[in-house]
Amino acid sequence: MKRLLSILPLVVSVANAQCVMCFRTAAAQQMERAKVLNFGIIIMMIPPIVIVGVFLYQLWRKNSVYADHGSTEQAKACSTVISTP
Repeated sequence: MKRLLSILPLVVSVANAQCVMCFRTAAAQQMERAKVLNFGIIIMMIPPIVIVGVFLYQLWRKNSVYADHGSTEQAKACSTVISTP
C-alpha cells in the first residue's frame, strides 16, 4: 500500500501534464478544428458511458431479483407459521 501511495503523485502529475497539452492544442486550433476536436471527445465518451450504464443496469436488475426472491420466501415462511395450529 505504501508503494502505491508513493507512486500516486507521479501519476497525478502526468495526468495534469496531458490535460495542459490538450488544452493548449485545442486553444491553438481554428474554430472548425476545435469543433472536430469537441466532436471527437464526445465520440470517445460514448463507450465508457455505455459500459458503466450496462454495469449499473445489471446491478439494479440483480438487486431487484434478490429483493423479490427474499420477500417471496419470507411471505411463504410467515404464511406457514400462521397457518399451522
